[in-house]
Amino acid sequence: MKGFFFVWFTCLSFATHVLGQQDSLEVQYDDAPITVKKITEKDLQPYRDDPSFDYEEALVERTWWDDFTDWIGNQLLRFFEWLFGGENAVGYLATFLKIIPYVLLAILIFILIKFFLNVNANTLRQARKEDAYVSLSEEEHIIKNEDIQELIRRALAEKNYRLAIRYYYLFTLQLLTDKDLIDWQLQKTNDDYLKELGSTDLQKPFQAITRLYDYIWYGNFDLDEGKYMRAEHAFIALQKTLTNG
Repeated sequence: MKGFFFVWFTCLSFATHVLGQQDSLEVQYDDAPITVKKITEKDLQPYRDDPSFDYEEALVERTWWDDFTDWIGNQLLRFFEWLFGGENAVGYLATFLKIIPYVLLAILIFILIKFFLNVNANTLRQARKEDAYVSLSEEEHIIKNEDIQELIRRALAEKNYRLAIRYYYLFTLQLLTDKDLIDWQLQKTNDDYLKELGSTDLQKPFQAITRLYDYIWYGNFDLDEGKYMRAEHAFIALQKTLTNG
């Protein structure tokens, strides 16, 4: 019995202590004066003057270029929808639009390179034609006006054996012209002169020196004195035939 009263008394004391604590909690009210902050026009003006806070969107009138680009975009989108399906079309179109500038740039570079190569090639061909014309004009002057034998001696004195062979060939053409065996003309080729000689005894020797001349002069073949002497023998033999004939 004493134990029961002890427990009851303990519980009662605890409850009283708790209720006492609850009653001690009081509501704190903020009775400080409230200050109202007023925003004036002066406060707003710096923000109005700052372009960063200007959120107005100006209405720009559409141009024909805007309509054209929209039309191109719609046509491309339709094409990609037809090609890849509606779900994947947008992704493929975005990828295409990213790479198309590089493709166009590559095409432009290719066109420019091809253009400059063609220009250089045409310039080179024109230069070759001019060089050939100058060479032929010089040959005409030598055959008609110069003492070719003297030119040969000068070339040999300078050990310019290629040039000496050239003069020997022009001297041969001069002799054939003087003998009325060929009709030398500026525009004619060496093959034309071979045909004019026909089946005469001079055709084969002339063909031999023509090959030597083409190989040495046009082939830029360098001659030493020994090789020159062997080539000279063929020219002198034909010239003796023409002179004695």
